[in-house]
Amino acid sequence: MPSLGADMDAGTVSKWMVAPGDAVRRGDIVAVVETEKSTIEVEIFESGTIEDIVVPEGERVPVGTVLATVRAPQVPPAPPAGERPRSRTQRAAGAPSTAPEPAVPSSAPDVTAAATGPDGAVASRRPLVVSPVVRHLAAELGVDLDTVAGTGGGGLVTRADVEHAARPGSRRRSSPRARRLGEEFGVDLTSLVGTGPGGAVTGDDVRRAASAGAGGAAARAHPTTRTVPAATAPESGAPSTEERQLAMRHAIGALMARSKREIPHYYLRTVVDMSRAAAWLEQANLERPVTGRLVMPVLMLKAVALAVAEVPEMNGFMVGDRFEPSTAAHVGVAVSLRTGGVIAPAIHDVGTLGLDDVMTRLRDLVVRARGGVLRSSEMSDPTITVTNLGDLGVDEVFGVIYPPQVALVGFGRVAERPWATGGLLGVRRCVSVTLSADHRASDGHRGGIFLATIDRLLQRPEEL
Repeated sequence: MPSLGADMDAGTVSKWMVAPGDAVRRGDIVAVVETEKSTIEVEIFESGTIEDIVVPEGERVPVGTVLATVRAPQVPPAPPAGERPRSRTQRAAGAPSTAPEPAVPSSAPDVTAAATGPDGAVASRRPLVVSPVVRHLAAELGVDLDTVAGTGGGGLVTRADVEHAARPGSRRRSSPRARRLGEEFGVDLTSLVGTGPGGAVTGDDVRRAASAGAGGAAARAHPTTRTVPAATAPESGAPSTEERQLAMRHAIGALMARSKREIPHYYLRTVVDMSRAAAWLEQANLERPVTGRLVMPVLMLKAVALAVAEVPEMNGFMVGDRFEPSTAAHVGVAVSLRTGGVIAPAIHDVGTLGLDDVMTRLRDLVVRARGGVLRSSEMSDPTITVTNLGDLGVDEVFGVIYPPQVALVGFGRVAERPWATGGLLGVRRCVSVTLSADHRASDGHRGGIFLATIDRLLQRPEEL
């Protein structure tokens, strides 16, 4: 069970996306885990073959518990010393050799597609490269993988390939939370329009349908069945919404208490003139379609990511009593959840991305965070966190550091304020930027340089 944040002590395996014998590659999603805050897709960090599932679905286990065992790929044996492998010409001619033929790696996909000639005879067979998550999606949608042509690199079958080949009337994509709520409220998920990634039905979609009285096919088929809110009649063995909210508040409170108790915080504040950034943003958005326009937080995130490259004491983790800086800027974005609470998943390598890419990833991250579909790397990788409460009218925010990180940057609302420039008093659009930092990793002098660097970068938005 991976640690998906310092406030996580245990997690529940909601669903396995693989089975024993499945080949997996680094980065594949192998399981879905539920925590107090969200539903997380767990990625695997080693390639190989799933040997055994240790923790069954529905079981809650502590962080660090072995969930499954993975067998490393087999390596083809080397030819005996002093013997050269046969050349391609020798193999074609059938020349004998004592060197054994290379073994097929155990991680090779066992799904194949056959090409047939006019007489129906099998002419050749090619391997069909399918990841476990795509194989699981195909099973859900009722798609025969033998009929799918992979459009990915090396013939890889992608999610888009499976979705394109899906039969009409197949089961609609949905998050585990949405399926659970659908059962609780008696809502037919196939009747809903999903607002999640790729049109997936989210838990919020189910709740809206339930509150609007759209019970779906199941409710219409059983009119005497009364829809009962999960808070008053939870599904057997499943926590109610109220219980989940209480658990989340407890987890957040415990983590913040630990942070304030163990981390020697210091706080700094500066006010940044955002007039140039706002003017540049307005002009840049005139050249973009409505769906591709940028928002001010994108500039702020990029400025923070570039600033930590100049002041690395703000970017990294405390490991015991030692600070370990990070070479990459994975910026955690504080996202408020509709059911209450806050979560801070990461956008990876923000400093290397263009503003359009940051905007795309920010939009996607917020949608998935509120829909309860995040990846384990997004929860465990943030090296610094940014919180922005400006859209709520908050002037400034002094946050609590999220351990084991060492800094948190807060942005308030961009508002018109009196501002003196060159001896003249005028009105400028300004924002209050705050820093909460760990005294074990830095001091006020370096913190001041960090805030000044953010200010300098925001004065040149065209260079971000």
